[in-house]
Amino acid sequence: MNPTEKIDSLIAGLTDWRGPALARLRQLFHEADPEVVEEWKWMGSPVWSHDGIIAVGMAFNTSVKLGFLYGASLPDPDNIFNDELAGNQRRAIKYFEGDRINEESLKTLIRSAIAYNQAKKAAKK
Repeated sequence: MNPTEKIDSLIAGLTDWRGPALARLRQLFHEADPEVVEEWKWMGSPVWSHDGIIAVGMAFNTSVKLGFLYGASLPDPDNIFNDELAGNQRRAIKYFEGDRINEESLKTLIRSAIAYNQAKKAAKK
């Protein structure tokens, strides 16, 4: 299976609220960036990339989490990061059953992560 098919399978296997939540988060990545690339890494995690990793999606027993690889370097004016706040690099958003996704803020964050990746890539040249 390719990464997109693996993500499809993961979502289909999450028969409670987490499946639709992860599916919606995935859709928001594609809405924020039609060129986003889906990958499958680290023994079963969906990853969204554009000029580098944007975020990793994870489904836990009671939550769905988006881990932004360089989240600590991204602006978060709407304070949607709510997990992994103490590190120097990563930041995450953890969603629980019934949580509302701040879709516009998430799309802005995704676009900021892409801009960060592109600036980092340009600096290496």
